[in-house]
Amino acid sequence: MAATYFHGGTVWLGAGVEPADALIVADGVIVAVGADAARLAAEYALDTVDLDGGFLMPSFGDGHAHPLLGGLEAEGPDVRSCASVDEIVAEVRRHAETHPDLEWIQGASYDGSLSPGGLFDAQWLDAAVPDRPVVLRAWDYHTAWCNSEALQRAGITSATPDPVLGEIPRRPDGEPLGTLREWGAVDLALGACPPRGEEVRLRALQRAAEYYLARGVTWVQDAWVEPDDVDTYVEASRRGILNLRVNLALYADPRRFDAQLPGMIEARGRVEALGDPLLSARTVKFFADGVIENETGALLEPYCSGLHDHGMRVWEGDSLAEAVRAVDAAGFQIHIHAIGDAAVRQGLDAIEHAARCNGPRDRRPVVAHVQLVDDADLSRFAALGVIACMQPLWAQQDSLMTVLTTPRLGQERSDRQYRIRSLLDDGALLSFGSDWPVSSGAPLDGLAVATSRQTSDGVPDGGWIPAEIVDVPRAIDAYSAAVAHQAFADGGSAPRGRIAAGATADLVWLAHDPRDLGPGVFAANPVRATFLAGTVAYKNVAAASAPTR
Repeated sequence: MAATYFHGGTVWLGAGVEPADALIVADGVIVAVGADAARLAAEYALDTVDLDGGFLMPSFGDGHAHPLLGGLEAEGPDVRSCASVDEIVAEVRRHAETHPDLEWIQGASYDGSLSPGGLFDAQWLDAAVPDRPVVLRAWDYHTAWCNSEALQRAGITSATPDPVLGEIPRRPDGEPLGTLREWGAVDLALGACPPRGEEVRLRALQRAAEYYLARGVTWVQDAWVEPDDVDTYVEASRRGILNLRVNLALYADPRRFDAQLPGMIEARGRVEALGDPLLSARTVKFFADGVIENETGALLEPYCSGLHDHGMRVWEGDSLAEAVRAVDAAGFQIHIHAIGDAAVRQGLDAIEHAARCNGPRDRRPVVAHVQLVDDADLSRFAALGVIACMQPLWAQQDSLMTVLTTPRLGQERSDRQYRIRSLLDDGALLSFGSDWPVSSGAPLDGLAVATSRQTSDGVPDGGWIPAEIVDVPRAIDAYSAAVAHQAFADGGSAPRGRIAAGATADLVWLAHDPRDLGPGVFAANPVRATFLAGTVAYKNVAAASAPTR
């Protein structure tokens, strides 16, 4: 039996527990911790890892993300790094010139705050590529920007009505501007694009795994999976190239849900038949609303602009509750996107309805994002056993917040966003996720904000809504142990998300104890190595430099 002794650093055992200083891993499982590990190491010749004063903890999980979309971004123009509309246009031109054989230019994901109101003109892209269609997705993945050729190929004209669950912003003369909002409209353009080849998609999954493992993440909830995506994941599993634990959340579309459920059950069976410990498909994803930046997040009180009143409910009437009930009865975990306070309430109502109709069981339902939650609904998370999967990186006053969000909500309502500490203190189950590639998939980036409520420049002094700052130990657990709980992985014979004898050795080694770092350097803490079932999945030999407080 090959065994490895880790020593010389801090071994994190969870919030409120005194850390250990050593552990032993054998055959992918932790076999001893602390003094027991030191005793065994003295008796037997073991491989050793000197932690060099670093911090060993359960690996991070990502409770809500889109790894396939993230991996695909590298296949198109690099618009993510562009800081102006002119830079985006220049990058699209460069990509088109270096890829003359591409029929369509597809890319993601541009900064929606770079143009007033988040509205982008087709003519700006026409200046770079007038003769081939261009479709770019915004960083929220609820919005697309097209050139005129793409609009023409998609059949989007002045006569095209706004689709169900979508909006086509227009010029004064009624012609489409070039921006498409929400998937009812975005699908018009994407549906005209040629599909990505399977080899391209498999390469994207491998790229996503490399990205995550380098950041200490070993489990990801893919929170929007279409039937073609299931095929790609199954093929990656068959080839042995998945390299990361992933659970699939199968997308429930209100426009065709009645026909979807049998296919979801079949997809779950296909994945289970693989017997791959890295892949599962136990979850169904619902959207309750859109996003506040598009004024499609569903709010209890009207938007300040007065343009879209209360936003967009994706499921009307009791249709969400009935769909959730049906999916729950089929044994799936529920995962609901809910940004606005009206959407959060609708999601909680649907979960409560499912539990009342179907009876008690271990559901672990998830409401993701929870950007706004009404006081009357705060305690319902704990009462219903609902996991609030929140994106801590968003709880800062960056350009998205100051340019697009706050003007739509008004200051009073804006200062009630992301009530992370309130939910935690009320007894709610809290997990963290990134929504990558919408925002950074690095847990340390999110933890830096969760524990400071500041931008990377330290703004504002003392943090934005300081009462919602989370202490470092509980924040760490929200990005590790709590995500393992969301994944149904914290029990059984080899649990994940904690360090204890018998637990699976999914671990991350950080160069420094994050409790010793100030907010300005928290995110710069290097990941020395990531271990998947005790095997080195990522190693950074040059990661020993110490951040400055």
